[in-house]
Amino acid sequence: MQDVADGSDATPLALVRLDPALIASIYPTHNEDRVLLRREQLPPRLVKTLLAVEDRTFYQHHGVDPRGIARAAYQNLRAGRTVQGASTLTQQLVKNFYLTQDRTLERKLNEAYMAVLLDWRYDKDEILTAYANEVYLGQDGNRAIHGFGLASRFYFNRDLDELDVPQTAMLVGILKGPSDFNPRRDPDRVIERRNLVIDLMAHHQIISRDAAEAAKQAPLGIVEGGARPSGEYPAFIQLVRRQLRRDYREEDLRSEGLRIFTTLDPLTQAHVESAVTDRLPKLDRSRRLPGGTLETAAVVTSVAQGEVLAVVGSRDPGYAGFNRALDAVRPIGSLIKPVIYLKALSQPDRYSLVTPIQDKPVNLRVAGVIWRPKNYDHSVHGTVPLYRALVKSYNLATVNLGLELGVADVAAFLKDLGAVRDIDAVPAMLLGSVSLPPVEVAQAYQTIAAGGFRAPLRAIREVLDASGRPLNRYPLAVESVVSAEAAYLTKWAMRRVVTQGTATWLNKRLPSGLTVAGKTGTTNDMRDSWFAGFSGDKVVVAWVGRDDNKPMGLSGSTGALRLWGDIMARVDTQPLADIAPEGVVASGACGRSVPYIAGYGGSACGGRSHRRPLRLLGRAAPA
Repeated sequence: MQDVADGSDATPLALVRLDPALIASIYPTHNEDRVLLRREQLPPRLVKTLLAVEDRTFYQHHGVDPRGIARAAYQNLRAGRTVQGASTLTQQLVKNFYLTQDRTLERKLNEAYMAVLLDWRYDKDEILTAYANEVYLGQDGNRAIHGFGLASRFYFNRDLDELDVPQTAMLVGILKGPSDFNPRRDPDRVIERRNLVIDLMAHHQIISRDAAEAAKQAPLGIVEGGARPSGEYPAFIQLVRRQLRRDYREEDLRSEGLRIFTTLDPLTQAHVESAVTDRLPKLDRSRRLPGGTLETAAVVTSVAQGEVLAVVGSRDPGYAGFNRALDAVRPIGSLIKPVIYLKALSQPDRYSLVTPIQDKPVNLRVAGVIWRPKNYDHSVHGTVPLYRALVKSYNLATVNLGLELGVADVAAFLKDLGAVRDIDAVPAMLLGSVSLPPVEVAQAYQTIAAGGFRAPLRAIREVLDASGRPLNRYPLAVESVVSAEAAYLTKWAMRRVVTQGTATWLNKRLPSGLTVAGKTGTTNDMRDSWFAGFSGDKVVVAWVGRDDNKPMGLSGSTGALRLWGDIMARVDTQPLADIAPEGVVASGACGRSVPYIAGYGGSACGGRSHRRPLRLLGRAAPA
């Protein structure tokens, strides 16, 4: 246990509020990462150095510099090649914003004409500020580094006003060609260029000669991993962007200076990423697959609030490409089964956990083809209690139950729980032919974990404008879509999936006392491996598969379950509380202790009649 005290007088502090960590800076108009600065935030030394190197007559010319053009032409003729340019900062800004990089006479003429118009329309400080925020200064993987503010954080992990002389000189120096002057790839060349800029700073009396000589002796001081916010959590940031577009007006998002408070838990995210990078190579090796063959996605949400705490969309969590957590629409296999059993248990006059279900062969003609589903073990188990059919993931029992409930009703119920996309109400859906991305699976399981209350998953808590005022947004609505009693009974059975069923591997992986519930999912030919489940406060959905959709030889219990267990073993979480709703009581008959909804009859040993009144042990039953 650690105490927190005031640093000045060691007074113990009972409460400390930490400011939220910055995880990304999005320039709305360009949908890029930026650190936007106002004119007064540009350090004078940077401005003076920039003008000395790039445009000495910036405040005197009208967008183009005729004398600079003549001077550059003369120097280039003498050298027999291009050794000096004549583009003003205004022309460079026009080129970056509006024109291509083609070196043609037509493009140069357009550039000069537009620069004059820009200079006529805006004052010099506005143009300088726009240039400082737009100029290209390097590449970070697939992320372009635009603007001095972001470049300062990317190269030195400092704010722009904290840079010293050699750091300022380096940023201005690499403007000449960020690809050619890459400090991480060619530091010696960059030092030479930086020192030339330092000499110019001394020549123009921006710094003294002594300061210049000292600055030239300094190392580059590049920091690895600087300014990684948007590259650090690309999958989560993609979800934020989608929810921004969904919930806020476009004209609000185009404004600058928005502050977006997200639901990301950086520690949980770090644990999920660590689990992914550790587990995926092991799964590759377990099936003797070439390294990097398998891909993955994982989503972690809070049970009570429906907040998205972590998202990983690739085995490389820093990769900002295809986001499998949001966009990999894959068959969910047996993850559909808790939905079917929850649908049944929401009808307590017909079904309880011990209602006998027939695990018998099914032969259906569908679109002219006979459909004959099989159990995973190729056996037929006869009459089984409803809960055991779910715990053991019996396909035939599930299909018979689903057909009894009605395929269309099951499909509609899945959408009630949170699935967004259209679902084909066909019998094969009862075994998971329905395809969903992991984030929609997380929504459905979050509703079950939350006791039947659906809270739309959200990655954003609040958006404030530049003045700190909240923007209008759609209100957060929590809706009860199934009774708390039915949700509890389903969770009771899903806990036994872990202790007695297809997920028993978790018993040796998770810390002692951490009670969880979940369901494995495997699709045809082992093309998709799923596990979805929850603890007392977190829902986790994990998927493993191949992008080419080829079989991989991993079931839900040998693939995604292992990743899920690694995640849940790492994150800070609470066990499931075994507190039944008032309407649920337990029966100890027939050697079992099985909960059921009070007020609906039937034998605790599995009798089918549920219409005879019982002696109530909980609250009064509905009429």
